[in-house]
Amino acid sequence: MTTTKSLFSAEGLDDRSLEFLASALEKNNLPGFDYFEFKRAVYNLLGMQLDEAIAYKSAFTTAATLGITKEKLIETAAYYRNLVGKEKERFDEALENQNVVKVTAKQEEIKRLRDQIERHKIEIVRLQDEMGAYLTQIDVAETSVKAEAEKLEKARTAFEFTHQAMLLQMDKDVENMHKYL
Repeated sequence: MTTTKSLFSAEGLDDRSLEFLASALEKNNLPGFDYFEFKRAVYNLLGMQLDEAIAYKSAFTTAATLGITKEKLIETAAYYRNLVGKEKERFDEALENQNVVKVTAKQEEIKRLRDQIERHKIEIVRLQDEMGAYLTQIDVAETSVKAEAEKLEKARTAFEFTHQAMLLQMDKDVENMHKYL
């Protein structure tokens, strides 16, 4: 049996799209003999290696016995053409919706993330500047600590030296007192 899909099949067509459109034609097939059945008859005759003109005339001769006119075939062909056009509109709408969901939303997410990265870069620079200032404060404080520690050590050493000298003098005085008195 000839499928609707095979009636419209051609080199390079997208199989999924063809399947979708063929299905829409089948679902909306008008009752009785019309363009759709005429197309099927022509297709089958061409499959028997008939000349295209003969295939069209032969299929029309059969259709004419059923009371079908050329005008009726053209009118119903326009119906199916319109139907395929409406399917394209639905597809375009669905595609746009998918674009919004899968592309536009992702692009907005990418922009949001890039903006966040830029804010973080600015924050990193600010933090690096702040850390630089702290490191400078630390250097100044360490230099000050070292200087103060040296001053305190000098004072301790001087005091201990003086303290020892005084004790030695006192010990010497006591020794002299024992010796001379």
